[in-house]
Amino acid sequence: MSNETVIEFRDVGFSVPGGKALLAHLNLRVSRGETLVLLGRSGSGKTTMMKLINRLIDPTAGEVRVEDRRTLDWDTIQLRRRIGYVIQEIGLFPHLTVEENIGIVPRLEGWAPERIRERARALLKIVGLDADRFAARMPRELSGGQRQRIGVARALAADPPFILLDEPFGALDPITRREIQREFKTLQRELGKTMIFVTHDIAEAFLLASRIALLKDGEMIFLGPPAELLRSPDAEARAFSEGFSNAQISGSPL
Repeated sequence: MSNETVIEFRDVGFSVPGGKALLAHLNLRVSRGETLVLLGRSGSGKTTMMKLINRLIDPTAGEVRVEDRRTLDWDTIQLRRRIGYVIQEIGLFPHLTVEENIGIVPRLEGWAPERIRERARALLKIVGLDADRFAARMPRELSGGQRQRIGVARALAADPPFILLDEPFGALDPITRREIQREFKTLQRELGKTMIFVTHDIAEAFLLASRIALLKDGEMIFLGPPAELLRSPDAEARAFSEGFSNAQISGSPL
C-alpha cells in the first residue's frame, strides 16, 4: 500500500429530496492499495458512500475525488470502467455462460475474443474455479458460492484499479462465507487493488480491513486500523467491539 491518495471525500454531504441527510460532513482519504471497510448498521450511510464513488449518485454538498479529479468532472462511463463492482446478489446474466459473463467489460472495451477468453480462464483460476469445468456453464448451474466467485472475477476482468464490494458475501451460508472470506484475503495480497468493502459484520471487517470507517446516522464516528476500534471510547464502537469479542468466542472466521 502506498501513501498516494486515490479516493477522497471532502466535507461531503448527501440529502434526499425533502431534506433528510443520509451523509454529513464526511472527510476521508483512501490510499492506493488499501482495503477500507465501511462498517455500520443498516441505514448508516455505507452504501450511499459507495454510490458516490462510482457516480450512481452525486453529492449534495462537498466533493468526491477519484485520482485527484472530481467525480462530477469524469465521464461517467469512463469512471465506472475503472471501477469493479461486486454486490450481494451478483446479477449474472442468465443467458450468458460464465466465460461470457466475466468478459462483458473487456468486450465493451474492444478486446479481441481470444484475449477475453484467456483473461476469463485466468480469472477463474484466481478465484478457485477450474476453467475447463466452469467456463461454459450457465449461471443456473452454479451454487451461490460459485456465483459469488464469478462476480469477483467479472469485477476484475478489465483490471480496474478500484474495486467496490457491497456486502458481497452476505447471502452465503456461514461455511461458504468463511471460505470465500479467506480466499478473498489471499486475493487482496496478490492483486494489491484499492478496495472499498461494505459490511455490517464486525468479524469480516477485522479479517479484511487495512482500516475501518465506522458510520452511524450518516456520520463517520471512527476511522483507523481494526485494533484501534477495540480501544475507542465511543458507544457505537464499543457495541461493535463487543460483537467482535462474541464472534471470537463463538468460533467465527477469526
